Amino acid sequence: MGQRMDNMDSKRELVIPNDGFPFKMFVFEGKNGNYRVTKHWHDTVEIFAVFEGEIDFYINSSYYGLSRGRFIIVNSNEVHSIEVPEENFTIVVQIPPEEFERFGEEEYMLFRHTSEGYKEQDAQFVRLIRQMYTAYAEKRYGYELEVLSDYYRMLHCLVTQYREKVVDEERVKKNRRMKKLYQITSYIQEHYKEDMTLERVAGIFGFSPTYLSRIFKKYANVNYKTYVMNVRVEYAYKELLNTGQSINKIAESCGFPDGRSFAKAFAARFGITPDKYRKEMRKRE
Repeated sequence: MGQRMDNMDSKRELVIPNDGFPFKMFVFEGKNGNYRVTKHWHDTVEIFAVFEGEIDFYINSSYYGLSRGRFIIVNSNEVHSIEVPEENFTIVVQIPPEEFERFGEEEYMLFRHTSEGYKEQDAQFVRLIRQMYTAYAEKRYGYELEVLSDYYRMLHCLVTQYREKVVDEERVKKNRRMKKLYQITSYIQEHYKEDMTLERVAGIFGFSPTYLSRIFKKYANVNYKTYVMNVRVEYAYKELLNTGQSINKIAESCGFPDGRSFAKAFAARFGITPDKYRKEMRKRE
């Protein structure tokens, strides 16, 4: 499975906080299994806490197996990918970088992915995430205060127990480089239905096509064309599951030239054609 990860493409994930809270929390969309998240990055700190099942996590090509009661911390602008062969119940918490600005003067705050061994602090960390989600899901009177109380306890644990006190300069430089791609990848996410040729996008941002291609390969470890294709597959996947649109209509609405090219790109990611995938998911409903 690790070898397959080396050939995966990348995407940047856009993150919007839950209404009324300074973070975003949700159930991982790969809960039904047979799911794969290709290499991507974002400027938030992201925490995955597994409560049922297992998921295979990769950060900068390093493998982390997550099982029940385990969690992982993904740092801002770290390239990561996920393999989800079976059903699972995983809660994801995404924290914007500005939440950490009050805790130090460092340009880049870094956290350990996991602790060495499994300690009581880890169990407490996972409990806080579960309590946050339960309170938010039940929405009893005053739940907002309950969620925020556990959130700030979790945040305190994060910055006091899991923070790396020394961050090398090379890591800081890499973070700056990944930030340079922020505007470009955000533009692609917002305009994926349009003409996204390398030449056009390079011209919009004042780069030569050669330079834009090079920074994608160097910093995101993916070629530009593959990146754009994967963004379109991501949006098409959501339409496939959440609408009754035909395969050709979905392909057209997501920027693919035709249904055949969409089916080929979808099968390359999920190992199954989009129409068969839709039928399988509907059988589970």
